Amino acid sequence: MTTTTLAVLVPLLPFLGAAAGLLLGRTAPGFVRPLAVLPPLAALVLAALVAVRQGGGAAIEAHTQLTPTGSVPVELALNVDGFAALVAVLVAFVAVCVQIYSTGYLRDDPRYPSYAALVSLFTSAMLLVVYSGDLIVLLVGWEVMGICSYFLVGHYWETPEARAASLKAFLVTKLGDVPFLIGLFALGTDAGSFRVTRVLATVADGGLHHPTVIALLLLAGVAGKSAQFPLHTWLPDAMAGPTPVSALIHAATMVAAGVYFVARLLPVFEASQAAMVVLAVMAAVTMTGSGLAALAQDDIKRVLAYSTIGQLGYMTGALAVGDRAAAVFHLLSHGAFKALLFLAAGVLIHVAGTNSLAAMSRMSGLRDRVPDAFWTMIVALLALAAIPPFSGFFSKESVLGAAERAAGGHTAHAPGSAGWIVLVAGLVTALLTAAYAARLWLLAFRGSGDPAPDHGRQPVTMTAVLWVLAVPSLAFGGLGFRPLHTWFGGPDLAPTLLTSLLGTGLAVVGGLLTYGTWQRGRALAARTPLGAVAAHPEGDAGLVEAEVIASHRSAYGDLASAPDPGDPGRLLLGRLHPHAAAGFHLDAVYGALFVRPVQNAASLVRFLDREVVDTYVRAAAALPRLLGAAVRRAQNGNVQTYVSALLAGTVVLAVAVLLVASGA
Repeated sequence: MTTTTLAVLVPLLPFLGAAAGLLLGRTAPGFVRPLAVLPPLAALVLAALVAVRQGGGAAIEAHTQLTPTGSVPVELALNVDGFAALVAVLVAFVAVCVQIYSTGYLRDDPRYPSYAALVSLFTSAMLLVVYSGDLIVLLVGWEVMGICSYFLVGHYWETPEARAASLKAFLVTKLGDVPFLIGLFALGTDAGSFRVTRVLATVADGGLHHPTVIALLLLAGVAGKSAQFPLHTWLPDAMAGPTPVSALIHAATMVAAGVYFVARLLPVFEASQAAMVVLAVMAAVTMTGSGLAALAQDDIKRVLAYSTIGQLGYMTGALAVGDRAAAVFHLLSHGAFKALLFLAAGVLIHVAGTNSLAAMSRMSGLRDRVPDAFWTMIVALLALAAIPPFSGFFSKESVLGAAERAAGGHTAHAPGSAGWIVLVAGLVTALLTAAYAARLWLLAFRGSGDPAPDHGRQPVTMTAVLWVLAVPSLAFGGLGFRPLHTWFGGPDLAPTLLTSLLGTGLAVVGGLLTYGTWQRGRALAARTPLGAVAAHPEGDAGLVEAEVIASHRSAYGDLASAPDPGDPGRLLLGRLHPHAAAGFHLDAVYGALFVRPVQNAASLVRFLDREVVDTYVRAAAALPRLLGAAVRRAQNGNVQTYVSALLAGTVVLAVAVLLVASGA
């Protein structure tokens, strides 16, 4: 079988699995789980074969025209280079892990057949984006992912949170997709083709007439899909969906699509220095803002959501300094440990019965209830915090190294200012990342109080996947950067001494600072009367003893759900904590600038429609009705009435004739 045929089958198999799963979900439920797992597994095997055959060499290309358009043609094109081959393996690998995990996580869910089919369709759409060599075909996969995310995030549609989150995700991403679509059309018009290879050839020849405008329009869509500032607010709310869906969205699909798109078309953005600076600023604000927000979240999934936003900021930062190899390297590394974090968090939530870190901090022995999640989450958190030799260290340091080279003026593809912006923001984010990773671990596994509930061992399908994902989280970085060095055409992905010392040092400082603050908070809590919380529920986190609250639930009622006094996030952020917990009120800003004006405009339109337009419509109907009633009253069959009317009319006519005659 040719490599081209194998590449075509990679996105096709999950699509066929999704269609078969939807058709057989009710009539043959026994086939649902095999149809959920086997097609993505086959796609993973084929994607690996394609990657081996491609080998980082010349891109695999094939194309055929879909239909004559009369202008810029749309082609069903395939373009698989080294980046696409590796990203496809990541997407298929994470999708298989999620589908296997979901067979245990949602084993009692009556809507599992539709869920599994949507996950397969989601996977197929992302693989189409990765392998597509035509921008319009890529757009099809791009939009299908948006539709799938709407249904998957809203899987628990009975809850208002899930309904609101799915609608918000759909609307915010569509808000970015409108300028993205305009940018694609402008790019295709300038290049005379939507084929990726021809677009890049046009850029190389200087054929783009409006590079800055096109790049900024495309960045709007990238910001929406990859949850970058200022269109990132949908991603934390999307945690209302099932945990495996969160793992899929955050690790391999949806949010990865925007980063991959910029990496594929990076020369388009490099054609505009202004666009590269905008990309750098967007990445810097995203990194630092999400790090502060993650440090203040109580929901464990929202912590991981803001973590994803920050790590995507690292990737876009690497692209802003012109190093797509570092960006894709971090994308691959992040995909493994972020999927592991979410799936381990799912096990933790299953056992604890809550998403709240404050509630988990009041449970003792939680680590003994979930040993698999405990040990694998340690691996994933160390990778997230970029502690050597875990994978996150090598990929994050490749980003910081690229920023250092750009800041020193050693690259012609990005301005030095972009390098400095990304480098400074990346180092600050390294400190924040280690801080919220340590906070998550301390609150989840070092709690005290009532024993954690014992639900027995988790299904093997859930725990086995955790250990599978732990392997690349531990070994991919150290073993991966040297092969990738050749695979990506020779860019230097090895960590540099300066950024390694700074990044690792800041990460260690962040972890130790968080641990020390946690210890201080618990010591302060032991010396503070319990009634202080009732008087000052939003006060200093060190004012309450968690163990006392947990042991007096019956006496103090809702006080048991008060914030954890040992939460280092509250102590570290101080007065900034409530603002960071609310995402710096960006949703409120959007509500004031966009939501309420639109609602007011809709109310005005409704008023005008009801009180003005409907009034005219009712009047237009009432006038003929009144005239008809008058005519009907005249036609009563009384001869005397008819004669009287005739005489009256004759008199009126006679008077009119006399008046006209006298006037003449």
